[in-house]
Amino acid sequence: MSEGAERLADVKARIIKAAESAGRNPAEVTLVAVSKTHGADRVKELLEVGQRVFGENRVQEAQEKFPALKAEYADLELHLIGPLQTNKAREAVVLFDVIQSVDREKLAATLAKEMDRAGRRPACFIQVNTGEEPQKAGILPADLDAFVVACRDTYKLPIVGLMCIPPVDEEPALHFALLAKMAARHGLAKVSMGMSADYETAVRLGATHVRVGSALFGQRQTGHAGAA
Repeated sequence: MSEGAERLADVKARIIKAAESAGRNPAEVTLVAVSKTHGADRVKELLEVGQRVFGENRVQEAQEKFPALKAEYADLELHLIGPLQTNKAREAVVLFDVIQSVDREKLAATLAKEMDRAGRRPACFIQVNTGEEPQKAGILPADLDAFVVACRDTYKLPIVGLMCIPPVDEEPALHFALLAKMAARHGLAKVSMGMSADYETAVRLGATHVRVGSALFGQRQTGHAGAA
């Protein structure tokens, strides 16, 4: 078994254990393998042992790696998990199957226009800035209700869930519980939360998607920007 396959098996086993400890069905949890900064060869290593859902932070990096992989693996599902600039929305709609970082009205309007243009409607998560950090992307919790209405009714976006990235110096469980509560309030079935350091906690608190990078791929390759 390759190192990648071993890491994948370990993460999956931990997800199963965390879900079962919370009385949840492990099948309700989707593992998003965050492959940013790692080459197509590392992605293929996991594809060959059954992983099909991957996440990338940047449109340009994903464009370099994934079109050929998607052509080879028709059931590969690609998520955009990093901030999306409006000038990259057209490319994102064409390449990604899920966009997890819808966080402002201008972006929602642009995505709606590009989805109509492309005839393609990737599922969307709204990113919530649960820690209200000024430097971080995401809609503020106080603004979420109105933003959900705008995304659904004005822009007709296929909103399926919420996503968050808790502050690094705060207890993530508090943010996970808040996000799950907000999703339930809006009848959103999907909650994307938890990364390599805390995905088991996220699963116990209701995550339907966990975004795991370093626990699967090791430390990110140098020379690339982007958060962990």
